[in-house]
Amino acid sequence: MTAIPMRAPLSRVWWRVWAGRNRYLFGAVCLFIVALMLAPIALSMMASVKSTAEAAAVPPTYIPGSLSLDSYERLWTYQAGLPAYLFNSTATAFMTIAFALALTIPAGYALARFPIPGKELLFVYLLFALIIPYQALLTPIFLMFAQLKLTNTLVGLAIVHTAIQLPFSLYIMRNSFEAVPRELEEAAVTDGANSLQILIRICIPSVVPAIVTVALFAFVTSWNEFLGALVLMSKESTFTLPLILASARDETSLGGTDWGMLQAGITISMIPCIGIYLLLQKYYVSGLTSGAVK
Repeated sequence: MTAIPMRAPLSRVWWRVWAGRNRYLFGAVCLFIVALMLAPIALSMMASVKSTAEAAAVPPTYIPGSLSLDSYERLWTYQAGLPAYLFNSTATAFMTIAFALALTIPAGYALARFPIPGKELLFVYLLFALIIPYQALLTPIFLMFAQLKLTNTLVGLAIVHTAIQLPFSLYIMRNSFEAVPRELEEAAVTDGANSLQILIRICIPSVVPAIVTVALFAFVTSWNEFLGALVLMSKESTFTLPLILASARDETSLGGTDWGMLQAGITISMIPCIGIYLLLQKYYVSGLTSGAVK
């Protein structure tokens, strides 16, 4: 005789119903958070395509009545021109990436693999910079850079941005190198490889996600940094995009804020950060995880 299936207890049925409701509730909360995060981006993009009068209207209109590219045209020819400021920001960001990787890759490898006396204390000491706001150091940095002729130069600004990013990058790289299996290095040593060859051929290919993570954070930090550029840069030709957006706030005939041009600049400045993050998202997530968990 075949067994007659028993009906599920009433408590189990209610649990399934409640679990299903929780799933939909969780999805609704996630959609609300996503909409809340995307709302400022959408409003900035819509404000950038408004006419000058509509962008300055009080009360503001959230949806443009007509599309206009006047704000982008004014920004393109503003002062030295938008291409010059984009070049300055891009060059500074890529120099920051190069400096950060050139310093943290060998330092992280040395702290992870070499028997350095007191290296744990040294590592903690290097991380102390995370609790010191870099704004407090800008005055001595400016005085030192003035003597070294590094003010009003993109190289000097890239050095400052590298110093801001260095402790976090070192933390990521050191923990990522420690996660590389030592058996790979022992096999390379057996084949006659030295420390430099092990670093280049074995370790660096194994920590590519961490390298991408460091590069992404360095780019975003340099691209959006404002105060250091404001202190070091006084020549208009060396301004970066955040500086020119700050000065574009007072460009109307009555001394008010040109909201259309400002929102156009914000929209343009968001595109590289969003694009690079979406392009490298896979490596970024895995690199941040491997660098944070031993």
